[in-house]
Amino acid sequence: MENEMLTDQAEYLEVGIHIGTKTKTPGMKKFIYKVREDGLYLLDVQTIDGRIRDAVKMLAAYNPESIAVTASRVYATAAAAKFAEIIGAKFLQGRVMPGIMTNPNRKDFIEPSIIFVSDTRNERQAIREASKISIPVVALSDTDNWVKFVDLIIPCNNRGRRSLALIYFLVAREFQKEKGIIKSNSEFNYNVSDFEAKVEMKAK
Repeated sequence: MENEMLTDQAEYLEVGIHIGTKTKTPGMKKFIYKVREDGLYLLDVQTIDGRIRDAVKMLAAYNPESIAVTASRVYATAAAAKFAEIIGAKFLQGRVMPGIMTNPNRKDFIEPSIIFVSDTRNERQAIREASKISIPVVALSDTDNWVKFVDLIIPCNNRGRRSLALIYFLVAREFQKEKGIIKSNSEFNYNVSDFEAKVEMKAK
């Protein structure tokens, strides 16, 4: 079916993929479905699913080794690292240093063709680097995220452990299908739990 989701809507809702923050930025306003009674903005699940599909097609247009994936938060790091490992992309953990994509004299210099960002707030330097060398940026963006220079936004809860695990699981699986590595979901030899951080962050 053309309109069939990548996973059950119930699973999307269960992991809280649609639950945003109490803040919205101008660039994220159009993705907000409604406001909950407690003030949290909610994102549209159908839109999230569609944007994941769009991101997969965009990423799959490139060789895996030319894709750079960034992550700075603990939950995102686990999910993004597993994703990069599975598809064969370059993984950049933590703070992206100025010049890593623009200064060939750096020992850690890389030349990606596209970057996949987990959090536009914490990984803003990666986006700046990408904009300087005119490469596309795909980013997971919550309702309070800054989205300047982002070419494709996946609106989502990009802070939750289970939400991030499901997102990266789906992108990895669909990427392999798009590349022809696997033909069906059953051939993907990973579970969502494989992308989940094994540590629990304490609420402040």
